[in-house]
Amino acid sequence: MHAYIDYPVALGLIAMPFLLNIGATNQVAFALSIVTGFAALALTALTDHETGIIRVLPYKLHLIVDGLVGATFVAAPFLFGFTGFDAAYYWVLGATVLVVVGAHKADEAAVAAE
Repeated sequence: MHAYIDYPVALGLIAMPFLLNIGATNQVAFALSIVTGFAALALTALTDHETGIIRVLPYKLHLIVDGLVGATFVAAPFLFGFTGFDAAYYWVLGATVLVVVGAHKADEAAVAAE
């Protein structure tokens, strides 16, 4: 399921700053989402999973990068001085990514135990 939501999420990261006026408190907030969206498109296209186009990166690396993105998004308001809605945007997205990555790791552990 993760593989199928990666493309829409990446496109959302690119579009949301325009639609939600992200970056009102800090232009880095605007750019970080867009740059991350394009990077996520590339990562997904290059990952060895169901929706990969050029399957050269292991899925485990994809999950590690997702975890780093989630942690970066949670920390970004503190690191870059985002406030208000910009901060909330990154905290919600970062927490969501960390939950998805954490849930996936739990699924892998359950399969390995069988």
